[in-house]
Amino acid sequence: MQDTTLVLGTLVLGPAIPEIFLACAGMVLLLLGVFQGNRSLRSLSWLTVASFAVTAVLLYIFAGWGGKTIAFEGMFVADSFALFAKLFILLGSAVAVILSMDYLERENAARFEYPVVILFATVGMMMMVSANNLMSLYVGLELQSLSLYIAAAFRRDSLRSTEAGLKYFVLGALSSGMLLYGSSMIYGFTGSTDFAVLAQSLGSEPSVGLIVGIVFLSAGLAFKVSAVPFHMWTPDVYEGAPTPVTALFASAPKFAAIALFCRVMVEPFGEIANQWQQIIILISVGSMVLGALAAIMQTNIKRLMAYSSIGHMGYALVGLAAGSEIGVRGVLIYMAIYLVMNVGTFAVILCMRQQGRLVENISDLAGLSRTHPMMAVALTIFMFSMAGIPPLAGFFGKLYVFLAAIEAGLYILAVIGVVSSVIGAFYYLRIVKVMYFDEPVEELDSPVRRELGTVITVSGLFTLLFFLWPAPILNGAAQAAAALFPG
Repeated sequence: MQDTTLVLGTLVLGPAIPEIFLACAGMVLLLLGVFQGNRSLRSLSWLTVASFAVTAVLLYIFAGWGGKTIAFEGMFVADSFALFAKLFILLGSAVAVILSMDYLERENAARFEYPVVILFATVGMMMMVSANNLMSLYVGLELQSLSLYIAAAFRRDSLRSTEAGLKYFVLGALSSGMLLYGSSMIYGFTGSTDFAVLAQSLGSEPSVGLIVGIVFLSAGLAFKVSAVPFHMWTPDVYEGAPTPVTALFASAPKFAAIALFCRVMVEPFGEIANQWQQIIILISVGSMVLGALAAIMQTNIKRLMAYSSIGHMGYALVGLAAGSEIGVRGVLIYMAIYLVMNVGTFAVILCMRQQGRLVENISDLAGLSRTHPMMAVALTIFMFSMAGIPPLAGFFGKLYVFLAAIEAGLYILAVIGVVSSVIGAFYYLRIVKVMYFDEPVEELDSPVRRELGTVITVSGLFTLLFFLWPAPILNGAAQAAAALFPG
């Protein structure tokens, strides 16, 4: 009898075992930190990275490619889409932890809670992409958000960091209220919060109340991806938060939120795509245009990356606006490439030190090609890739989302995307111009720390050589997208 109970328990919990393991690992690491104190930051950070690696292995064992498994009375789903997203979420979080170790020690902010906070945020992100119900969606979203509020204000002795955390918290609470209001509207007009039931209960002509609920739900999710007009928090939080936290904001949470956006729009509301498509097109166009124009006048590289991320989320949403399997595949390809480019760029930003202090102005990169030629080459690769210049990886990301838009007949959206990309290339090329043609005013410190150098090298090679072997990302994204379109 005990063996039967154990087997049944494993079957029920099987799809969620990676998340359960990671949550338990977080509690164990928190206890270790309590007993060992802040001197354990580096060891706890590496244990956190190891926990992410074990979680990735457990994902392949308990939630591998193909098939779809439902757990917790339909609240949790494990499929190829969730697996693809979770692997990149784990990668982004692991790199963010690695980037933070040297920074926290240098800035006298070495507190053991930091990697644990990132770990619990990652658990929330993984729950988000496996949500199969509006309630589990909200729980995952809030677990991620609460952890990131703490991370943004982690340097509590810094006015900028405290202000960033407070702004993120206040505006995040507003977006959560909008998302909850939308969820309540959807429940009120359909009688369910389950994605499968919602998909079956929709008629060809949905009620106005349901459409209003979807609008509020989309607004709450648009805040999480910093899409226009819910982008107002992004530049201030990116600039004020500790730089490794900004690197995290720009990578794993963005991937998780975009993946959640795709699942919520496609699975329960895929049959009425013509109703929500207009919303996605509107915020996509707004994000692309604002990201292209607002970044031109920025002098702080973190604020520039904030507006850049707004623009990139607009490009990613072009694929979602297509409302097709090819569109979702394009979104996943775009986000995978974007994540790698971003962590590499922020690793370079973390190397920008003069006389031991971190500098963030674009002018501080002047003459970098003469003082740190390899770092200049790496940053040039990332900037060209973000601009979408072939044959770098960023070009393929934009190519697939624009092709999806064209196939869906959204020609004007694709044209706006291309024009915005051309305008946005200006501020990426300006950074390259500063590095190669301006005279150095004050040389950056050297050498580059080993962890930062490794991240820059690996992400740079991925971005530069992606065109030689894109099959793993392309095939994985195609299989993941197919999981949302079983028909």
